[in-house]
Amino acid sequence: MFSRSPANPLISPADLSSARDGFEVIGTFNAGVAVQSDEVLMLLRVAERPIHDDDAWIHCPYVNAAGELALKHIRRDDPAYHTHDPRMVRDATTGQMWLTSISHLRLGRSRDGVHFTFDDNCWLAHDPEYASYGVEDARITWHEDDQTYYVNYSAVSPHGIATGLVRTADFHHLEPLGLMFLPSNRDVVIFPRKLKGQYVAYHRPMPAYSHQYNIWLATSPDMIHWGQHQVVLRVERDGWESGRIGGGAPPLWTEHGWLSIYHAADRHDRYCLGAYLTPHDQPERVIARSAAPILEPITPYELEGFFGNVVFTCGALIQNDLLRVYYGAADERMALAEAPLTVVLDSLLKTVAPNYGR
Repeated sequence: MFSRSPANPLISPADLSSARDGFEVIGTFNAGVAVQSDEVLMLLRVAERPIHDDDAWIHCPYVNAAGELALKHIRRDDPAYHTHDPRMVRDATTGQMWLTSISHLRLGRSRDGVHFTFDDNCWLAHDPEYASYGVEDARITWHEDDQTYYVNYSAVSPHGIATGLVRTADFHHLEPLGLMFLPSNRDVVIFPRKLKGQYVAYHRPMPAYSHQYNIWLATSPDMIHWGQHQVVLRVERDGWESGRIGGGAPPLWTEHGWLSIYHAADRHDRYCLGAYLTPHDQPERVIARSAAPILEPITPYELEGFFGNVVFTCGALIQNDLLRVYYGAADERMALAEAPLTVVLDSLLKTVAPNYGR
């Protein structure tokens, strides 16, 4: 039902320069989007790694306690580490994780939602405590009640993956609000208005005991204290959603309910996109869920890259009754897919969803 933009991939690593000397950009992906005035804004995840010419070594960047960028050097054949995943290295004994790149967020602007111009400087970067491995995968929510933008992101450090939060009215002045959710939790999306007097968000805990990576709902009176947690959407036993699921774009209001675009991975880490609907006043109750992926990796730029076979969204817009889904492709590039909103909704409303809520 979706058409890929003829301009795909919209953004590739070669399009941006590194923010640090001695580093190279290896990923421009998983961006949040929003509309401000007559522009589409994009907060792009930019992943960088040290330039080196000896593949026998892996150089893992991090920010030390003094706030300085440092490197941990690990031999690729060192049996003390698991080095098969290009994204990370793990200590075979302790489980300590090191990333092979460090990410920051960079702000871009576009008149047509296709051709973006990016700032040279970082919009949001690391901190030495809870984001010493960088910041990733921003979601942007314009909140109607507060008349401000909330930006949540993955804050990665040796503590694990937490969810950080800032708010801004103009994307120039940022107000840090600390951590929304403790490690390990990610894929958070915030609703654009209060429901029954409460702020509402979906989140995805990562429980080590059960490995049930499901989508949960939480509410808050103030965007700081979150509770009333409950499961909304569960992984499936088999198929394209059998590995994990998680929030994608912040929920979008439609006449038939809240439309959520989410990601799902199977047990082989093939990532696709799905969609579900919830009533306007009951975000915990799924009334329709896509039986098959609405977007799956099929093009060369989705199948091959830093981590191939992946489509992954952090932002979508409804403009002139057109649903525009911005997505990361193969953990390396940004792309855009579009479909008439009525087509997406009609497809969903033909499905029957189990009652995951109460």
